[in-house]
Amino acid sequence: MNRTPMPTTRRRLLAGAAVTAAAIAAPAIVRAQSGPLKVGVLLPRSGFEAGIGQDCQRGVAIAPAILKSIGLPELAIMDGDTESSVETARARAAKMVSDGAQCLVGAFDSGQTLAIAQVAEQNGVPLIVNIAAAPQLTEQGYKFVFRNFPTAGMILSDAFTDQKEVFAAVGQSPKTVVFMHVNDTFGTAMAKGINLLMPKFDMPYKILDEIAYDPAARDLSVEVTKAKASNPDALLVVSRLNDAMLITRELVKQRWTPQAIMSMGPGWYEDEYFKTLGKLADGPLSFAPWFDPNKKLAQQLEAALAKAYPGVNLNTNHVYTFEALLVAADAYKRAGTTDPKALAEAIRSTNITDNASIGGGIAFDAKGQNTKVKDGAMQNRNGKPVVVAPKEASNAQPEWPLKPYQSRT
Repeated sequence: MNRTPMPTTRRRLLAGAAVTAAAIAAPAIVRAQSGPLKVGVLLPRSGFEAGIGQDCQRGVAIAPAILKSIGLPELAIMDGDTESSVETARARAAKMVSDGAQCLVGAFDSGQTLAIAQVAEQNGVPLIVNIAAAPQLTEQGYKFVFRNFPTAGMILSDAFTDQKEVFAAVGQSPKTVVFMHVNDTFGTAMAKGINLLMPKFDMPYKILDEIAYDPAARDLSVEVTKAKASNPDALLVVSRLNDAMLITRELVKQRWTPQAIMSMGPGWYEDEYFKTLGKLADGPLSFAPWFDPNKKLAQQLEAALAKAYPGVNLNTNHVYTFEALLVAADAYKRAGTTDPKALAEAIRSTNITDNASIGGGIAFDAKGQNTKVKDGAMQNRNGKPVVVAPKEASNAQPEWPLKPYQSRT
């Protein structure tokens, strides 16, 4: 049967164009779903924070096999170096997005992370903060910033609680402290937080003096001399790696051993601290976000790290960098697409209960903050940090006071 061809109309042309467009678009959707998801990981791999940035990178290196073992999809990692600079962090983040990054992770330092957050928000690309505590990261109404790490206020609240648990366990506490801290974004936020929160916790000690210093300083002899002159029972510190080593060396040189060093942040538990100072590294207490050694995933991470990097202790840098990638992979699996906006929606509904860090798991509130994450109290013991509080996550008992530096070989 012969049919007379139907006349071509504008409506038929538009309909045909739509069908053609749909046919062309369909393969693109399939490609987006098949991935892998491109994740730009920004860390201070050089500059004065290089040691910590390189340590975070170890958490990236051991992630793929573990994520695969728990049924999560592959991630394509794009490495970026912030060079320990805020401006470089911003520029590298923008370059990563232009190169196709569909998700960003970083960046340890709060100032650098704030710069990356602005780039992520402007481009509608989710940023999963691995480590950075400045409160403003999740207080500015950003829609694409998610932090699986406590704020400075949360760190302080948990630190005061864990300090009291340690004091109760050893049966004594300091009556006076000197507060020494870096003057960067994180240190300044912590200093403000102490002034606001400490009165609410009725701590047994008073702060005799507050001493701020540059985290890139090469000599802290004047600052330690000033702290020693106040004759406090203990040092309360917010440090980075290099300055933690400088302070320790000055304590040895000036033949001063306080009852305790209580750190609320990084530096004192780093492997480089142990390797550089040997037996002089034992004793300081760190009150910081940490892993729960009793959790299965934490044990899996510890085993993977030991195999890949013999002699390296599992710490905050590895765990929270890994968990940032865990969040990305989990969201990617549920979203079924690499589209950044769909991925952000999936991150908002994250509910990971089998994680590695201390606390009740990973979930984000309306501001993008995980409020379930908790700190721990760790003490340097024979070249390794052990968890001494809270009790449910501990694997050792605290020791007090510090062994005099002059009596150590």
